[in-house]
Amino acid sequence: MAHVRTYNPRVRVGNWKEDVTLEEETLKNFLLQKDRGELTIQKEGALRQNILKPVSLSVSQDGFLHFGDTIMLVNSGEHDQRGSCVLSIIADSSNIAPHSQTNSVPRLLGPLQVGGSHSMTPCVRNAFIITSVDGTSDGEVLRYDQSFALRTTAGFAGELFLASDHRTFLKCAKKSRLQELSLVEEFDFLCWWKVIYFDPQERLENEGYPVQVNSIILISHCKTNQCLAALGNHILWTPFGKEYELTAHTFLDSHKAEQDNNHWLFFTAHPANQNQSLMQLQQDTVTTDEHGENQEDTQVKECS
Repeated sequence: MAHVRTYNPRVRVGNWKEDVTLEEETLKNFLLQKDRGELTIQKEGALRQNILKPVSLSVSQDGFLHFGDTIMLVNSGEHDQRGSCVLSIIADSSNIAPHSQTNSVPRLLGPLQVGGSHSMTPCVRNAFIITSVDGTSDGEVLRYDQSFALRTTAGFAGELFLASDHRTFLKCAKKSRLQELSLVEEFDFLCWWKVIYFDPQERLENEGYPVQVNSIILISHCKTNQCLAALGNHILWTPFGKEYELTAHTFLDSHKAEQDNNHWLFFTAHPANQNQSLMQLQQDTVTTDEHGENQEDTQVKECS
């Protein structure tokens, strides 16, 4: 029973005045942090409330990708058992800027990790903006082999840029130890990317042509010439569940062609419903068709 506290400040034995003062200071600090929204539970609630807020993707009227468009970057994983995933922000309460730096408006601070989330619902976490790096104005089409940057949305996402650099012993991906991806605040050459036509035999013929939305492409890092890749055999445990690790590494097959890990799609919104991506609508359609077929099979069995 030696650990039991026999006396408390009310007994006024020993340093009772010091104990009372410490308890009052602890309560004051708690109330002050609560008013500022700096408690851990408040930060966690603010993180989920803001980062999962729905975002309206851009609608392409001509079928091409434009600078300034808000898109989702999806790896469909059609020919792999890993399944589809979307480039997403990985953040926790420690990545939210302090109250004194944000003027009561919370936002994320870089650098941040990225991962391959399975949720296809457009939100702050997985929405990115095609940003010009050479002075091209918004609304102009993005062309193959033209440099651009991927930026998070304004507001809570903090307008961070997707960046990468050569791997080192101290700076590399956690699981695969390949070239690391991160979201940074400072914009420089490490944030430059370019779109490459996925078929090597037709790559030169398509150089300089506009990039079509919802079509398979490769995204190459301008400095390291490594392509964006999704790794199905490396799982990250995040506050949002299990996700695939994303890295910058070109995976080649026996024909020197990029594998499915490097195949990506720029997804925009459906013209009829801007709150859903085309892939999400396709998944809903497939689910509805399968459900309808199951109902028809049940009705046939009952009739027979």
